[in-house]
Amino acid sequence: MSNAPEQVPELITHYIGGEHVPSAGGQTFGVLDPATNTEYTRAAAGQAADVDRAVAAAAEAFRDSGWADMRNRARAGVLNRIADGIEARGEQIAPWESFDTGLPISQVEQQAKRAAENFRFFADLIVVQTEEAYRVADVQLNYVVRKPKGVAGLITPWNTPFMLESWKLAPALASGCTVVLKPAEWSPLSVSLLPEIFAEAGVPAGVFNIVHGIGEQAGDALVRHPDVPVLSFTGETATGQVIMRNAADGLKGLSMELGGKSPNIIFADADLDAALDSAIFGVFSLNGERCTAGSRVLVHRSIYADFVRQLGERAARFKVGPPGDKSTELGALIHPEHFDKVIGHVAKAEAEGARLVTGGKRPDHLPDGNFLEPTVFADVTPEHTLFREEVFGPVVAVTPFDDEAEAVRLANDTKYGLAAYVWTNDLKRGLRVANQVEAGMLWLNSHNIRDLRTPFGGIKASGVGHEGGTRSIDFYTDQRIVHAWIADGGLPRFGGTQ
Repeated sequence: MSNAPEQVPELITHYIGGEHVPSAGGQTFGVLDPATNTEYTRAAAGQAADVDRAVAAAAEAFRDSGWADMRNRARAGVLNRIADGIEARGEQIAPWESFDTGLPISQVEQQAKRAAENFRFFADLIVVQTEEAYRVADVQLNYVVRKPKGVAGLITPWNTPFMLESWKLAPALASGCTVVLKPAEWSPLSVSLLPEIFAEAGVPAGVFNIVHGIGEQAGDALVRHPDVPVLSFTGETATGQVIMRNAADGLKGLSMELGGKSPNIIFADADLDAALDSAIFGVFSLNGERCTAGSRVLVHRSIYADFVRQLGERAARFKVGPPGDKSTELGALIHPEHFDKVIGHVAKAEAEGARLVTGGKRPDHLPDGNFLEPTVFADVTPEHTLFREEVFGPVVAVTPFDDEAEAVRLANDTKYGLAAYVWTNDLKRGLRVANQVEAGMLWLNSHNIRDLRTPFGGIKASGVGHEGGTRSIDFYTDQRIVHAWIADGGLPRFGGTQ
């Protein structure tokens, strides 16, 4: 049986117009504990009618609640109170997140702090926000006015859901938008804590709304809704393509962070201990279910054999266990469907001739749930499916290269372009490679450590647009220019004679 944390609701409801409500038609779906695949609660399954209610509530709040017109400092005060409420519930958020997602508790204990920091960051940003002005001598003054776009549709993924929900909610609300959030159906638990936090912080009813449900139903209805002018989505590339097609008729503003198959390039002169640690972190932390995972490790041939050996030895020592155990390093994958997908990639890699170094199967001591050993494949070539397709699990492909040009060619030999990592002590080479690798974000001699001021997003099949820092505010606001003629006369005349 599932060992659910205390206070888990028997039904996770929608939150619309400041009230917890079931689906209009009464539909629900079961939510599974990844460690046992036992249904531990049910959630309201939103349909088009529920999305209509939520969008109507958000539109009314945008028009009448005063949120959109609130002074930035006052709105920042609300965001900081949201952050306070999140931090106060940190000891509840972490076990709920770990239980619902299968992520090791030790790796989600900081999620509340990271989520709170997202709200504090955007609270600070809007207080110091400026609007541009351009003066043309003494005859014309041109100035920019920012206005929130309206109802923002936010569709979030199932990996680290609480933090990623805050990543979208904070800038959308800071900008003055009202929101309808559609969380991922596989991990709806932790977001159910937000309504109480937001109400306590003073967010007006209708400004923040949640509609749970299946993507093809609730998500699609949100994407197509004519009163939602702006959409932010994080998820797989195929879903992003569907969203783009379905949003086209409404000419909606889109920001989409999509799939990745990110390269981690390790040259022979790198700090190999640090590079090895980073490679392990990049593909095995968070169960490998991370968008920026360095899942293709490209290693210079002179150090290749030794690096593969060490990587395999380290991976084989990982403790795979129950997500709630503090000593667990790799927990359970999110859902049996995803587990089957990942295992399918492992089987295909073996069938295509990639060399299995370690892992590739369920641990003997964990017969139930979605557990998989950390898996290392070596001698992976561009002809292997594992080199090209996103796995989103604890599976890494290692490939040798002979020189810098080949490293860059292999790194770019993918439809994706989200993240990349380069390890070398030759700064000139590091900067050369950084400029040539096709990725929206690149870390040189570092793994995924982010500054919230910087743009986040991918290129190619990894996304459309960037968020982060001022770019997020730009996305959720319209910038309107006012041209004011301030001179006495002097405007050019058209037609006729004088």
